Amino acid sequence: MKTSTNTSITKLSEPLKIEDIDFRIQSINNGKYATILAYKDARVDIQRLNSVCGILGWKRAHTRDNKNCIVSVWCDDKREWVSKEDTGTESNMEEEKGLASDSFKRACFNLGIGIELYDYPTIQIRLNDDEVEETGKTKPKFKASYKLNLKKWRWNIQLDESKKITFLGAKDESNKLRFSYGEFNK
Repeated sequence: MKTSTNTSITKLSEPLKIEDIDFRIQSINNGKYATILAYKDARVDIQRLNSVCGILGWKRAHTRDNKNCIVSVWCDDKREWVSKEDTGTESNMEEEKGLASDSFKRACFNLGIGIELYDYPTIQIRLNDDEVEETGKTKPKFKASYKLNLKKWRWNIQLDESKKITFLGAKDESNKLRFSYGEFNK
């Protein structure tokens, strides 16, 4: 696929659709407030690279036992591969796979894919009593219960012309507003 460097970079760094963003709980404090992280998974990066660069217009390589990933896109202007590299961290479940995936996602951030996630506001939500379970024996500690299902929540985002977030909101499966940042413009 023939594209100029500027066109490709612009298309790679277009903000992700809210449907491409996942949300997960980072932590729950003693007041039962959950801090929620917005993130992208590797499939989102692959889809963006394929749609902008074509299946044969990009490549990835892992080095240092998957700790680092190098993502390269073909530049017709320069007639060479342009590469970005980053380091990942292991996941709690599958260490090697998680490490490879994380280093890939971080390298893709360096290409601009999903970079706006760094501009998301801090998302803190007071959980309902049935959405948390106490797990600490000597000191109160909380985890999400099966009643809390962020995948069923509907998230909405609005951006201004410079692609900065002007509104971010979430409604739970009962259509109750659970989080709001900024002002929603109809």
